[in-house]
Amino acid sequence: MRMSTFNNYSVFLTINVSKMKYEIVKDKGYQYVDLGEGPVVVFLHGLMGALSNFEKTARIIAEAGYRVIIPSLPIYELPLLKTSAKGISRFLEKFISDLNLSDVTLLGNSLGGHVALIYTKNNPELVKRLMLTGSSGLYEKAMGDSFPRREDYEYIKEKTQDVFYDPKVATKELVDEVFESVNSRNKIIRILAIAKSAIRHNMAKDLPSMTQPACILWGKNDGVTPPEVADEFHRLLPNSSLYWFDKCGHAPMMEHPVDFANTCVEWLNKN
Repeated sequence: MRMSTFNNYSVFLTINVSKMKYEIVKDKGYQYVDLGEGPVVVFLHGLMGALSNFEKTARIIAEAGYRVIIPSLPIYELPLLKTSAKGISRFLEKFISDLNLSDVTLLGNSLGGHVALIYTKNNPELVKRLMLTGSSGLYEKAMGDSFPRREDYEYIKEKTQDVFYDPKVATKELVDEVFESVNSRNKIIRILAIAKSAIRHNMAKDLPSMTQPACILWGKNDGVTPPEVADEFHRLLPNSSLYWFDKCGHAPMMEHPVDFANTCVEWLNKN
């Protein structure tokens, strides 16, 4: 399966950062959440995701004795020629270096998982553990070959709902934000650039050399990166564990945040 130049995973995980209930650190040109103390877990959001996609999950993991850091990835801020999965991975390299972090655990959703994999390939000595949920990097389910009707609100609403098992997770606020993003010229150009870069950068050949403990957390009803993608990650990553979430789509940390967080903590404590 291959994805089209504009696909489900590239569009529909976003929420307004200003509505989050925890403090956003603004330092050295970065914006990020920094919760708790202990071993570092860096959360990486998806292509149109935001820090708040992990809000409940982050609190639970931080309270369990981990330092949770969630950087806002520069999806729309990089120069266009550097707007790619690799370009965002280079941003992550600088972020981790500037914060003087080491032995990090990377937890990535969708594009964030892909960025985590690229970073791990290039900086294996800095990554202690990998955690992937709905990750790109292998293949995704295509929407089709035609350019989507991005000016059609009902179409965007339907595609937003398709990301989740429960369409109610796609609130009007979320749909409104997605609709605004896909109809912004600056944003849509970058969305397409990153989506195309993800298609080109298949990591199947790289995964067997990533020997860090890996946790694969997947929705059984994920229509964007279907269950067979999780099975393939599990097969190719030599030291991986696979966990499934029932009645769950592409974003387990949003649909089942408590179960997702508790599963993460259980796995982290064992590894």
